Amino acid sequence: MTNRYDTGMKTRREVLGDAHVDRAEANKSTFDVPFQSMITEGAWGTLWSDDTISRRERSMLTLALLAATGNFEEIPMHIRASRNTGASPEDILQAFMHVAVYAGVPKANHAIKLAKQTFAELGVEV
Repeated sequence: MTNRYDTGMKTRREVLGDAHVDRAEANKSTFDVPFQSMITEGAWGTLWSDDTISRRERSMLTLALLAATGNFEEIPMHIRASRNTGASPEDILQAFMHVAVYAGVPKANHAIKLAKQTFAELGVEV
């Protein structure tokens, strides 16, 4: 493995948590190893490991981009990760409010619904 892979795996575990990463690693197959390596090196080893902006800010950007592009499936995972990045429920709501203005109210509305469900599962009162 490369240094970027090792850095990415460390960051990935810090942000998403060991349990999530362990489940993802256990579900890898020979088919998706190249994809998983690319994500670990690129997204986690490069982007998320860069300290130009904070992980809190990255969480907010990621959640806004997921909502704006209609990629709702990963929103709960990144809501859960916000416990490790410092993005508060209020920060996340602000990110989704930006989505409403710049990408559409229906997308923001759905993202907020997912956030509320995920926070409830985590026992976070919003």
